Amino acid sequence: MRKRKKGRKLNREIGQRKALLKSLAGNLVLHGKIKTTEAKAKEVSVYVEHLITTAKKKGLSSRRKISQVFPYKISKKMVEEIAPLYQTRKGGYTRIIKLGQRVSDGARMAFIELVK
Repeated sequence: MRKRKKGRKLNREIGQRKALLKSLAGNLVLHGKIKTTEAKAKEVSVYVEHLITTAKKKGLSSRRKISQVFPYKISKKMVEEIAPLYQTRKGGYTRIIKLGQRVSDGARMAFIELVK
């Protein structure tokens, strides 16, 4: 029984899952658009939107929280380039575009991108 636990397990243990989400989120911030499975895209969307909301606050504590998650290069881009784009937007910073099934194993694929 599910017991109202949030988030997907993605068939990984907790440390692997956190590392996967950090990696996907960092690549999304750097490149603006990535291709992954639908379930991973939905999870990383929640993760990135929370971090962008934190980055919009423009304080030292928000910079420190983001630098705990990302290396310097990515956190600097998040605070100085991405957060100002969304100052007037109240949410919905990412878009998921469904692509269909992958040929090798039939997994549903999707693009996830930052909304401009």
